Amino acid sequence: MISQIKKKSAKLTLWPLVAATFFMVSGGTYGTEDIVHGAGYAKGILILVLTPLLWSLPTAYMIGELSSAIPAEGGYYAWVRRAMGNFWGFQEAWLSLVASIFDMAIYPTLFVAYLTRVVPWFSVGNRGLMVGLAIVTVCAIMNIAGIRVVAISSLWLFFLLSAPFALIVILAPFKFGALGGAASAGSSTTLGVDFIGGMLIAMWNYMGWDNASTIATEVDKPKQVYPRAMILCVVLVSLTYIVPIAAMWLTGAPASAWETGSWADLAALVGGQGLRVALVLGGMMSAFGMFNALVMSYSRLPLAMAQDGMLPQIFAKKSERTRAPWVAIVVCAIGWALCLGLGFERLVTIDVLLYGTSLMLEFVALIALRIKEPTLRRPFRVPGGLPGAMLVGVCPLLLLGFAIVRGGAEQVLGMSSLAFGLLLIAGGVVAYGVKSLFQSEETLSVIAQKPVDPA
Repeated sequence: MISQIKKKSAKLTLWPLVAATFFMVSGGTYGTEDIVHGAGYAKGILILVLTPLLWSLPTAYMIGELSSAIPAEGGYYAWVRRAMGNFWGFQEAWLSLVASIFDMAIYPTLFVAYLTRVVPWFSVGNRGLMVGLAIVTVCAIMNIAGIRVVAISSLWLFFLLSAPFALIVILAPFKFGALGGAASAGSSTTLGVDFIGGMLIAMWNYMGWDNASTIATEVDKPKQVYPRAMILCVVLVSLTYIVPIAAMWLTGAPASAWETGSWADLAALVGGQGLRVALVLGGMMSAFGMFNALVMSYSRLPLAMAQDGMLPQIFAKKSERTRAPWVAIVVCAIGWALCLGLGFERLVTIDVLLYGTSLMLEFVALIALRIKEPTLRRPFRVPGGLPGAMLVGVCPLLLLGFAIVRGGAEQVLGMSSLAFGLLLIAGGVVAYGVKSLFQSEETLSVIAQKPVDPA
């Protein structure tokens, strides 16, 4: 009985899951500057209101149904594999892990970028790289220490990094119209964007809702908790983007004063240098929190694949004390650490293409499971029956199409980022073929329909 109580207490409840999801998706108000600079305040806020309605809510509904019906280790990988078989399950995991190469290297770099604003000493030589390696190491250790360590730290980080923005919201009305003559921060680091371009940037800021699904077996009562957590987090992320921008609008600060990373400078206009430093420290916490939460999410993919016979069994090893997949965490951390020195830029087109393809597989899995397993218990359902399940993915699909077409000008390794992204997607097919050469079909035939343990 005592062991059962301890096991239950080690699982995540609603608000720690919301906090972890917040960092997997957003990490705070940072990253919204380009939208205001390009589209202005009114259109920028409209974009940030429309995007969650057209992009986040449909995704949250899909995740709510699948996570409540199949709260399995590996989350979206398990859904796609169950709905469409080993090949597509492997592609789903491949897309996520390859995308993580481009995503995860940037967060320690962002941490160092904010740190050097406060302590320029870290910008000299390889000191920044050493800090980045320390971030990777600390996050790996925290993840090995257990899922609650990561989730509870995410909850505290959320409150800490939100506090400076709350101060902006409180102080901004006292500066009503006073910053109309604020100097423009310039446009050297920010490209002008139209309405659709602003929405694509907002899409990137609202990406990653399915990341929390990979830890489903470590959540208390996942069938009830996941749908509520997704809806609450959509509202929370939307508010953290919209309310501080609306507050700054009151001050009269010109839209031209917004550029990438300018929140700290804008905060100084409202609350002085102390608030500026707080925003910089918040940026460090945001980068750390995002990396830490995503280590937890991505590390469950190799674990689930090993349990299914899709990867070597060593990836299924867990800590006896915390049940954390320590081998998967260590291997992933080493891979991300090796990428720190490559100087990746955040290529939005590649991010959106890889993430979008994996997301569309999840929407297809939603439909396939409705047809294949109509009697599967679904505590939360996308409304409207089968037509509703089909229609819920239409807006995300259209937005992804716009994103891919509009981002075709990005270049990587001498080719368009679209062509490079398609090569990465094709690499998943090749990797599955190579893996199949070394594994018999019997090894791979773990029962896809095995019942999920009741939550």
